[in-house]
Amino acid sequence: MEKALDFKPKLFSSLKKYDKKTFMADLMAGIIVGIVALPLAIAFGIASGVSPEKGIITAIVAGMMISIFGGSKVQIGGPTGAFIVIVYGIIQQYGIQGLTIATLMAGVFLIGLGVLRLGTIIKYIPYPIVVGFTSGIAVTIFTTQIKDLFGMSMDSVPSDFVEKWGAYVANIANIDPWSAAVGIVSVIIISLMPKLSKKVPGSLVAIIIMTVAVLLLKNYAGITTIETIGDRFSINSQLPGAVVPELTWETIKGLVGPAVTIAVLGAIESLLSATVADGVIGDHHNSNTELIGQGIANIASPLFGGIPATGAIARTMANINNGGRTPIAGIIHAVVLLLIFLFLMPLAKYIPMACLAGVLVVVAYGMSGWRSFLTMAHRNPKSDVTVLLLTFFLTIIFDLTVAIEFGLICACLLFMRRMAETTDVHAILNEIDLNEDADMQRGNLEHLTIPKNVEVYEINGPYFFGAGNRFEDIMARYGRRPKVRIIRMRKVPFIDSTGMHNLENMCLMSQREGITVVLSGVNKKVEDVLKRNNFNKLLGEENICNHIDIALNRAKEIVGE
Repeated sequence: MEKALDFKPKLFSSLKKYDKKTFMADLMAGIIVGIVALPLAIAFGIASGVSPEKGIITAIVAGMMISIFGGSKVQIGGPTGAFIVIVYGIIQQYGIQGLTIATLMAGVFLIGLGVLRLGTIIKYIPYPIVVGFTSGIAVTIFTTQIKDLFGMSMDSVPSDFVEKWGAYVANIANIDPWSAAVGIVSVIIISLMPKLSKKVPGSLVAIIIMTVAVLLLKNYAGITTIETIGDRFSINSQLPGAVVPELTWETIKGLVGPAVTIAVLGAIESLLSATVADGVIGDHHNSNTELIGQGIANIASPLFGGIPATGAIARTMANINNGGRTPIAGIIHAVVLLLIFLFLMPLAKYIPMACLAGVLVVVAYGMSGWRSFLTMAHRNPKSDVTVLLLTFFLTIIFDLTVAIEFGLICACLLFMRRMAETTDVHAILNEIDLNEDADMQRGNLEHLTIPKNVEVYEINGPYFFGAGNRFEDIMARYGRRPKVRIIRMRKVPFIDSTGMHNLENMCLMSQREGITVVLSGVNKKVEDVLKRNNFNKLLGEENICNHIDIALNRAKEIVGE
């Protein structure tokens, strides 16, 4: 009997054979990943439209929950670049309170997906949709960082993509050369660091070097035009208490769309990250448990002032590459961030905004997957390319909510179309080749002759949406009115309600025209469905046959041969 709930956190199974050697490896990986996560958490928080400490709080709280309750041994959770666009848009439209409620709702939706065992289904979202909106997010993130990267003096930045670039062009004369230099050098440092050392995160090196450089320029060279985090935000290094927002039915109804977007994107990104990690460590994550863990994290994070979180591929890979093999590494990463938050957070006010923009520009480049985008655009069917481009442009021109909603509709339509294409309907003329038959082998006969005034049609594949219309088209193509119409269903594994409806209509239409319908080769599963829908009464028991020779003999009786 299938269990009602598939919730088996990897932490508990990992502790059964835990030893000192594994702990030391997890300890080292957790410390390194915590340091790697620090600049990203600050950058993602600021880019999302919240204060820098909220990004770190998200990494601490959500990261801890995902490691404790998640279904992957090595998944590292926290704020990610994919959520920047969503979070910023929700804050602009609904405020911080709206973001908190939407994130809580998303957490509930994620838990629901896991409880309903839908973890594996999420992974079947078509690849063109994933690539399209991921590349679109990358372009959007890059676009939002232009102002800070070059230190532009602008009163406000338009939210619209096209208007934003128009404003950048109009203010190109307001670029601060010192800020631009900090931003560009930061990008260069981050890009070159992997060639020097894969262990040391380039973003952290860039932040340390640029922060020190800017302090020296301000104190000894009189350069005061470079904006820092402290110039824009007041830094708070106290961990806030949990606060439950006021919930009303009207607010909940208004935030269903954003909440679904957060949940779907969080599910996709976390399961993709867990799948990639499985391939590296040779393990198998539990998709349903992972979704429940992500849901718990996204309920806990907003209660402490955090933003949406999910599995982060870059930090997860950093964890694996540094020896992390159990969720203990993820817990240690959250503890390291907590210690930094409590004791070193005031130093964050000296970090230049241009440097953080440089960090996000490199993140956007990594997210863009431009090689995959170009390969897909050149080598795939036109339908896939169309979905790819539409999802991409919807993401950057409108927003991710529209793109994901469109993407999910496309996923359903593409699935329906391709499933319909798997069913073949064709007419058999004159005689039936028994050498190709699985439902009939008798004597030395090689052929069965089809009597006059009898038509034989064969359905090969599931009989559901699309198959019925194709059946009617083929019958109309021949334009004859036989006395008997045999429908071979030996290769029909199942029939759904739409197929039943179409088949019933065809039978009734045939009967009105004086044509008797005989079904052949019906398997037990399909026959049970037919009987539940009273087809034995509609056609008559004698007209539902197990084999084609029985169906042909029945047809001969009807036409009088």
